[in-house]
Amino acid sequence: MKYHRILLKLSGESLMGADGYGINYQNVRHYVNEIQSVVAHGVQVGVVIGGGNIFRGVQGSDKGFDRRQGDQMGMLATVINAMAVQAVLEEMGMKAKVLSALAIEGVCEKCSWRRAVELLESGYVVLMGGGTGNPFFTTDSGAALRAVEIGADLLLKGTRVDGVYTADPEKDHSATKYTTLTFDEAYSKNLKIMDMTAFTLCKENKMPIYVYNANKPGNLLKVLEGESIGTLLQ
Repeated sequence: MKYHRILLKLSGESLMGADGYGINYQNVRHYVNEIQSVVAHGVQVGVVIGGGNIFRGVQGSDKGFDRRQGDQMGMLATVINAMAVQAVLEEMGMKAKVLSALAIEGVCEKCSWRRAVELLESGYVVLMGGGTGNPFFTTDSGAALRAVEIGADLLLKGTRVDGVYTADPEKDHSATKYTTLTFDEAYSKNLKIMDMTAFTLCKENKMPIYVYNANKPGNLLKVLEGESIGTLLQ
């Protein structure tokens, strides 16, 4: 394997499938199968999942919710998603633990990098919910923070397209894909890969980002074996 420890970032929407909301078991099962395929090769896997399938703080503030409280509601949504993935991982016979930036006694442990690394080295898939624990930060920023904290070799951003393009390939069929990019190139081209806080955190800590299509079975293993199927940003 090219990478020993990874942080996988998935959107909350990736869990809802065709349902349009909530958590779809078959979608969760797909991502669990992907994780299981690389754990079987000895890769340590941390996971951060968004909460947009349940609640988005920014959208909530547009509808009258206080942004700070809305973001806290979104953080709780990410914990629910982490628990759903944990349940299916354990159903598949794997060891999994949810850590949360928010203290939720009786549900999951408080997140700390020492505990996360301890669990990873003991063979657990570690699901880190609750974002950064603070309002006004996205789960992309949470993923970047956790990737740096656990000393991941790679931060993978799973999407529904196979990398970073010159424009949105779902809207512009003439868009072309980048195989590799530097952080400076991505910034100068104004490419929307992650929010600026997450992007800067990765750049300053030399954390490479790999954007790939997470919906296609077998793609996670291909990335970790070194196959070029997405876009590497470093």
